[in-house]
Amino acid sequence: MVNCAVIGVGRLGAVHAENLIVNIPDAFVKTVVTSRKESAEKAARDFGIPYWTTNVKEVYEDESINAVIIASPTDMHAELIVGAARHKKHIFVDKPITETVEQSDKVIEEIKKHKVICQVGFMRRFDPSYADAKKRIVRGDIGKPIYYKGISRDPGSPPESYIKNSGGIFNDLCIHEYDMVRFLLNSEVKSVSTFGKVLIHPFMHKYEDVDQSISILEFKNDVFADIEGSRNSAYGYEARGEIIGTEGMIHIGSIQNGKNIILANNKTYYDNIADFPTKFQDAFLLEMEHFIECIRNKTNPIVNEHDGKVALEISEAALKSYKSGEKILI
Repeated sequence: MVNCAVIGVGRLGAVHAENLIVNIPDAFVKTVVTSRKESAEKAARDFGIPYWTTNVKEVYEDESINAVIIASPTDMHAELIVGAARHKKHIFVDKPITETVEQSDKVIEEIKKHKVICQVGFMRRFDPSYADAKKRIVRGDIGKPIYYKGISRDPGSPPESYIKNSGGIFNDLCIHEYDMVRFLLNSEVKSVSTFGKVLIHPFMHKYEDVDQSISILEFKNDVFADIEGSRNSAYGYEARGEIIGTEGMIHIGSIQNGKNIILANNKTYYDNIADFPTKFQDAFLLEMEHFIECIRNKTNPIVNEHDGKVALEISEAALKSYKSGEKILI
């Protein structure tokens, strides 16, 4: 049994806690941690978690806790990872691993020094559609990959209170695609050129953010990719991709929610996916199962602290490119 503490009980923290409690028999959530007493107490009560605290040091000092799941705001990640590593707790941290690449170097040093497992929450790697695409690419089903198109569209913007601390569209949204294209192409990014506009949400100007963006990535194996990030999808949540090979193409994912198509009143339609928790419900469970298995079997996760740092390097380069209007070499 892997004893866990969940740090942060917002939308993702609640998803992780529920998966650990309900769906993963080899895991036990002993403690939940939030900065507000009322939130911690309510989460413990709602999920049936034995203990709650507002002081993360209690988790560090509890020798029975093997792992922490960090679902706190990004600006807390570095400090929490360092604290967990120094107390020999294995770490699952939602993306991005830290706010900056400089911070990621420091936490990686601590992770290596104390020999703990760290998995970063790039859940798309575990999504059945993306995972199947990876298997087919490795198997050679479409020959040599030569181009990737990735799409991430949110159904509207998060509130301003979120955007001002989000790190921007490249670090908050597009970073998932930056990680995925590395994973699928098995190559590293050589340069980034990024463009963006504020088209619908004018408050984003205050934070030097955009609600519509495109990133052009050039890889060291000479493959190109374009990544669209949008906060303007009025029709629902959309995350999908296309990878073109010398002998074929894979279309990854769909906006369709469920497999049923309805025909009525001279119309044919299906329901669109409403949000990312719905789209990646299976992926969130599979990534957490993988984390627990890695702890039990003492193996390295397929997406670790190094992958977290590289994705962050790309997103930082994307932001720099957008601000400067220049191609940024990595």
